[in-house]
Amino acid sequence: MTTDGAFVEQLFGTWDYVVLAAMLAVSTGIGVYHAFAGGGQKSADTFLLADRKMHPLPVAVSLVASFISAITVLGTPAENYIHGTMFWIFSFAYILTGVIVSRCFIPIFYEYEITSTNEYLERRFNKFVRYIGTFLFFLQMILYLGIVIYAPALALNAVTGLSLWGSVLAIGIVCTFYTTIGGMKAVLWTDVFQVAVMFAGFFAVIIKGSMEVGGIQKVWQIAEEGGRIEFWDFRVNPTIRHTFWSIVIGGTFTWTSTYGVNQSQVQRYLSVGTQKRANWALGMAIFGMVLVATSACLAGVVMYAYYSTCDPYTAGYVSQTDQLMPYFVLDLFNDYPGLPGLFTSSVFSAALSTVSSGLNALAAITGEDILKSIKPDISEARYALATKCFACFYGAVCILMTVVASQLGGVLQAALSIFGIVGGPLLGLFSLGIFFPCANSKGAAAGTLLALALAFWVGVGAQIYPPDSNPPPLDVSQCVNYTYPTPGPPEEDPPKIAKFYALSYSWYSLYAWLITIVFGLLISFATGHQNPKDADRTVQRSVGEAFCCCLSRETTDACLCGVPTEVEQADKLKVSPDSDDEKEPPTYDEIKSYDDEKKSNGDVAYSNEVVNTADEVTVL
Repeated sequence: MTTDGAFVEQLFGTWDYVVLAAMLAVSTGIGVYHAFAGGGQKSADTFLLADRKMHPLPVAVSLVASFISAITVLGTPAENYIHGTMFWIFSFAYILTGVIVSRCFIPIFYEYEITSTNEYLERRFNKFVRYIGTFLFFLQMILYLGIVIYAPALALNAVTGLSLWGSVLAIGIVCTFYTTIGGMKAVLWTDVFQVAVMFAGFFAVIIKGSMEVGGIQKVWQIAEEGGRIEFWDFRVNPTIRHTFWSIVIGGTFTWTSTYGVNQSQVQRYLSVGTQKRANWALGMAIFGMVLVATSACLAGVVMYAYYSTCDPYTAGYVSQTDQLMPYFVLDLFNDYPGLPGLFTSSVFSAALSTVSSGLNALAAITGEDILKSIKPDISEARYALATKCFACFYGAVCILMTVVASQLGGVLQAALSIFGIVGGPLLGLFSLGIFFPCANSKGAAAGTLLALALAFWVGVGAQIYPPDSNPPPLDVSQCVNYTYPTPGPPEEDPPKIAKFYALSYSWYSLYAWLITIVFGLLISFATGHQNPKDADRTVQRSVGEAFCCCLSRETTDACLCGVPTEVEQADKLKVSPDSDDEKEPPTYDEIKSYDDEKKSNGDVAYSNEVVNTADEVTVL
């Protein structure tokens, strides 16, 4: 579209393809390098966890890249263009998520040297509950990765005319290749490169777009006049698509399910080796998430100001809102060879980073939760080979899932809906185990499955009867040759059942979490709840212990609801598992001294079995 509102056909040039091909080549090269560097990916620990020796910085960048991907690059600018800036408030949810995850979940996972998050569920409940966690993770990731692959293919199709499904295959094959041969190290370092490309694309759009409009102040003025600048909607109606409460509270639960208990993210925390380094990585990642969200939202505001008098979507120049951003980029940089290719590379980069993380995590879960339960004595070499085959297999499955993704509408809302529908019950399951010592395995299993069913009912219903989001109007007054459509017959009123599906997608995760907790506890008490005095101290954590570190040890112990303290649990362990000799239990001062030393090193303070040797306290 020219500045006078006329549509102009736009296609990639040679240099755009060169830039895109260079990005794909670099990503593949990083994978090939790590396939052979340092002896290659010969063990599962190397392939899945990078030997637990990664530096926090690349892990932090990877945490950002894993779930803020092509969904953000395409969906968030379009969200701000159509609905306004309320989405920016998710930055507050990211910060709250970081605090909750660092205080409640990372300490639990660092208590044991685990590879699969679901190992915790088996230790806390039983193997059946562990398999439920495995199923939920499979369901969430395969649906989500289908969207992630489809989104950049859609972008490339919009700006180049290249076959949509040909693009899907190109993305899926390149990502599956370097993930399968390079393992976690390849995933982390390609994420660093790809996030840099993603930021370069955003900055180019913001700078050039604001210059075309007349400066960033003019951009903000036009957006404000068009009703796009809105942050402080404090209405409490849960059917309103975005309010301050739905984004901050609902968004916190959505992102806590992602950054707290999702295997893709937990694997990154574990790859740095210590709890202190994991918290550093998470803190830097939260800052990065806020920066990415700010860049994406600002790009959407600039795009609105540029098209304030001729909306390409209403005018029919693009068929979906997710195509607005690539259309805008090619409109801006049509006379700058290579720059449209840079933006499309940023979309591809964001997708590749997310898919590679997901494939690595799916391989880890399959190996640890399924393969090892079938063949517990499998050799290390065979296990490493099997996890690589799993990564390759899931790459093919996710390519097939793009067919489903193509039917889900806007990629941003679809992705966050999946996080809530599936991630909410998963977060509830882990919350039952960690914070409610009275919950038993029957309550945990039944509550989680019930929450999943009810969440899917609401989510699928919202796809069939989508609630009205009431966006501010868009202007087409300056579009050349635009003919206003003739009003058709009035739409029929939706059936009464559609009211049940009007809940904002921002609340899905909290809705599912509450169902899991409430029914999980009710069923636990109805079937004979667990006595907190019989609970394993190392799998429990109280809210007071997590967030009230200034309180005395006696006060935080009182918040455990009857769970044995370290001293009480140690008193039960008078015999070392490695010795037939009876040992005296360690004293309170010995355990306190040991815990203080562990905390000063950034490690988990609470031990599972503590014995007193001749000259030191040893954790067995």
